[in-house]
Parts: sequence; C-alpha cells; structure tokens
Amino acid sequence: MTYGADFVEIYETVYQARGKDWVREAEAVVALVRERYPHAGSLLDVACGTGAHLETFAQLVGDVEGVELSEPMLRRAWDRFPSRVHRGDMRNFRLPRRFDAVTCLFHAIGYVESREELHAAIQAMADHLVPGGVLVVEPWWFPENFLDGYLAADSGHIEGSAIARVSHTSSQGRHSRLESRYLIARAEGIREVTQVHELMLFTRDEYLQAFEEAGCPATYSAEGINGRGIFVGVKGSSTGTQALRQGEGEPS
Repeated sequence: MTYGADFVEIYETVYQARGKDWVREAEAVVALVRERYPHAGSLLDVACGTGAHLETFAQLVGDVEGVELSEPMLRRAWDRFPSRVHRGDMRNFRLPRRFDAVTCLFHAIGYVESREELHAAIQAMADHLVPGGVLVVEPWWFPENFLDGYLAADSGHIEGSAIARVSHTSSQGRHSRLESRYLIARAEGIREVTQVHELMLFTRDEYLQAFEEAGCPATYSAEGINGRGIFVGVKGSSTGTQALRQGEGEPS
C-alpha cells in the first residue's frame, strides 16, 4: 500500500471529520494491554502512520517507538518523534530491542497480500515482545462481513476545512478494494484527492492461527475499539519464537 503525499497531507483532518478519535482509541488499547500486563512501560506501534496514536501512547506508556513503511507517512511521524519512528515493513522488520506491548491498528494488517505474509507479519511483531508481552491487532473485515459494492457518502467540518467523501467497495476472491474520493474546501479553494486501498480478507481463524504459530495465543473481541473487532495475544513466558529461541539473543 502506498499513501500519496497529497492524501497524507489531509489524512488526519479527513478522518477526524468522519469522527475518528486517535486519543480515545489509544486509551482503549492501553487499557487492553494493562489488563494483561499491568506494568507495561514500553510499546511499539507497527504501521504507525503519521504517529497520531503514538502521541497518546507516549503520554500513557512513556517509552514508545513506531515502524512505518510509507515515506510520506514517515515524514509526518518524524515531525512528532524524530528519533523513535523507524522505516520498516511489518512483514520483516527487525529492531534491536523488545517491548511490553506491540500494536498494529486501523486495519493496517490487511495490506499484507497472502496468508504467508500474514504469518510473517504476526511473527515479526511477536518477536519484538518480552515474555508475557501483549500483541494487539485490529483486523480488516472478515470475508463474511465485507460488503461488495457498498456505497458510502459523508461530510464534515474541522479545522477550517469542509470535507465530502464518497467511496465504493469491490472484491475478487480474498482481495478487497476500497476507492475513496474526497473534496476538501478551504479558504484558498477546493481540491480533490483520490485514495485506493487494496486489502486482504482473512478469516478469524486465519488470524488466530497466525498468533498461535507465533507463540502468542490470542482472543478475539467483536466489539474491539471501533466495532470492527480486535485480536489480543499474550506471548507465553516459556514459548520461544522461531527468530528468538534461547541463545539467539535480541533482534538485530
């Protein structure tokens, strides 16, 4: 998935106008983490985007870092956290430390392109957890929940902008496509931005299997933090991962 610089420029404004609340979401995720790891003091946000969730994570947890692949997103995240957001691909990133919690939110996991890549991404995240650490993943739609040909339209005002959005969904097998077009009106004029998202439709069992094989058995909540569900796994203290077996040391 490539986010264009023109979309990244309006990214947070667009979603805020549609009611997205990064602060509330981050607070809910930290609550899920601390139900399982009460003294969690470090957190890695994978596919952290512009770093909007990281701001609240930093206030609540303290020691936070992020991983992001999109260059325009990275530049925005670096404005917030110049030295704590790393360029990396969720399928194979390697950092030289572990964390009490790892998160992957806003259906970013759906951008992987196969079950093999799903397993690789969940494994990479689990590899960066301390024993007993918590992995929180917000999925894209399951195949049975995705609405092919769904049409949506909404509008809102925020920060001196009036924004209108229309979208259309389609799918072919397990591949889903969401095309959105935005009209953004500001004092200087009106502009149009188009963004296309292509995401995989994995089943609930496929997610759970990926967590299990990564040594991080998970539970699933249908409510989640936004009504799309959430997976929460805990890395077993005696369950080593393939990349971090005893004697192999830290990720490098």
